[in-house]
Amino acid sequence: MIEDRNFDDLAQKFAKNIYGTAKGQIRQTVVWQDLEQILALLEADAPLHILDAGGGIGQLSQKIAELGHRVTLCDLSGEMLKLAEQEIAKNGLLEQYRLVHSSVQDIGEHMSEPADLVLFHAVMEWLSDPKDALERLLAQTKPGGIISVMFYNYNGLLFKNLICGNLTHIEEGMPHRKRFKLQPQQGIKPEDVYSWLTDAGFSILGKTGVRTFHDYMQTTMVGDYSFEQVLEMEQKLCRQEPYLSLGRYIHVYARKPLDQETVFGGEETSNDNRNKDNG
Repeated sequence: MIEDRNFDDLAQKFAKNIYGTAKGQIRQTVVWQDLEQILALLEADAPLHILDAGGGIGQLSQKIAELGHRVTLCDLSGEMLKLAEQEIAKNGLLEQYRLVHSSVQDIGEHMSEPADLVLFHAVMEWLSDPKDALERLLAQTKPGGIISVMFYNYNGLLFKNLICGNLTHIEEGMPHRKRFKLQPQQGIKPEDVYSWLTDAGFSILGKTGVRTFHDYMQTTMVGDYSFEQVLEMEQKLCRQEPYLSLGRYIHVYARKPLDQETVFGGEETSNDNRNKDNG
């Protein structure tokens, strides 16, 4: 049975392996392009409130904080939060951050207002109930706000096993191999995530495949290429089908309607009612 993963035991290794690699650089580059589009759509006159849910060391939210926005970052791992605090302090951004030791499912208990932008990146695949966690974060999104979701793609996991000849593993349902501690516990089907968003009334604004071919390249192949060429080609293909749907991860972002109710601080409040109370 899948249980929610806490990275207290692997925080240092996780940060190094995820962020300090070619894989991490491709991921950061293509997702940041989307976030720039999202920030332009939000058109803020004042600093935005960003919720970085399960944010790890906050690599991308720090880039947003550098633009003057304020960030609430939560993580289940206290060790990961310590690393985040060190990185954020090193970059001179601590004043713009609130660090919360909390699971993403319980972050509503620590929120006094909804977020303009919610980041939920590479967390769902580590959870026992990814749909429930997503729905709780949709409730923490401000009406008119946007949620940015990146998840480990079931299609990419299946394709990788196919081309590696792991057919018996596929027939067994691709159970998580515990010896690969940094491999996500499960792949998430894109159609499920898209329907969870739209069923909640959110409008999907964009989709991007993250590492559409890099992870399928054979390390022993003889080819004429540089990492810069790989990165450029990934950026060229990542929003086109069929490559998008084969990404090892998929990034999708969606907007909450202005007239939809939101939940924060344990209370449900409609946008209209807030306006009346403030009037």
